[in-house]
Amino acid sequence: MPALGKRLWLFPAWKGWSVPFSPSPSYLGTGWSPWAMRELHPGDASCRAPQLDPENTGFIGVETFASLVHSHELPLDPAKLDMLVALAQGNDEGQVCYQELVDLMSSKRSSSFKRAIANGQRALPRDVLLDETGLGFYKRFVRYVAYEILPCEMDQRWYFYQHRACPPPIFMAAVTLTQIIVFLCYGARLNKWVLQTYHPEYMKSPLVYHPGHRARAWRFLTYMFMHVGLEQLGFNALLQLMIGVPLEMVHGILRISFLYLAGVLAGSLTVSITDMRAPLVGGSGGVYALCSAHLANVVMNWAGMRCPYKLLRMVLALVCMSSEVGRAVWLRFSPPLPAAGPQPSFMAHLAGAIVGISMGLTILRSYEESLREQCGWWVLLLSYGTFLLFAVFWNIFAYDLLGAQIPPPP
Repeated sequence: MPALGKRLWLFPAWKGWSVPFSPSPSYLGTGWSPWAMRELHPGDASCRAPQLDPENTGFIGVETFASLVHSHELPLDPAKLDMLVALAQGNDEGQVCYQELVDLMSSKRSSSFKRAIANGQRALPRDVLLDETGLGFYKRFVRYVAYEILPCEMDQRWYFYQHRACPPPIFMAAVTLTQIIVFLCYGARLNKWVLQTYHPEYMKSPLVYHPGHRARAWRFLTYMFMHVGLEQLGFNALLQLMIGVPLEMVHGILRISFLYLAGVLAGSLTVSITDMRAPLVGGSGGVYALCSAHLANVVMNWAGMRCPYKLLRMVLALVCMSSEVGRAVWLRFSPPLPAAGPQPSFMAHLAGAIVGISMGLTILRSYEESLREQCGWWVLLLSYGTFLLFAVFWNIFAYDLLGAQIPPPP
């Protein structure tokens, strides 16, 4: 083991000893005081040069960093210290890249995390999260989420130890709550809780996507708050909470909200191209984007996924998703009741699944890595942008050029 690894094992913080320390609120969770963060700020050359990188090489020497940690009694997070040792082992001279150190201590998404894992597997303790006892309810839930979402044991350990309850997974909870409130409002107003789309007043809602109202662009997104009936709302809400919330806890609100909304938008635009007469309600495009991405991630990392009963849960998820698609197809082509116009389309389900398997799988496989540094991500983003551009022009020109006979808007 390089000298850095040998020295770090001697520090009190490594063994979890208590060190007097009162961090600033802005640095909670990093294990570094404001002074130390100023020492590691990449833009402060006057502070960095004499203390950490006197020769301005971009690397921090073993002796220099060891002296910094020891002299200022900095209580490093043991999980981050594991990563630091692994980073040093990946360098022939036992040095740590200055920028990688800054990213690691600030919990910034960086490829340095994956490189540390790849280079330092043998040095990291191999304790198993499932063996830990005495955990509270919330920490047990976090451990469950780690095994449910992440395929690599080192990723699971890193997430478990560095997870913070703030910010909470508010996006999926807020979307689900809004959908329930909207459903209850329309249900009470119309006195109808199943097959609501058969009520003429329901389709007059300004939230529903209807081909006759394509110019009202917000409808391509707001249709996700409306549902056919209680069964569709229950199915979507259950999956959003069971799969969407853990995904948001691990990957963050920005990535999961982008994936969900990309599935919703792709669903409505796909319907406007492939099923030009049909309206659309329900958040199935976003739900299927999340579910298909998660299921594809489980299949591709089957050996590493430690979630219990994963085969049974996979089968149940596929059965539920297939049943929902079958129900939507049946309502579209063989409605049980006479209706004034075509029933909502099922194409949003398929479009959401495609978004999840392509774009979503890339997001889920990039835990703690920056998406902008991956060529595949930009290819997928360009493809999605091309589809959006094509769909916009289609909605502007194709309906008139093809003479599509769309039902009159409600």
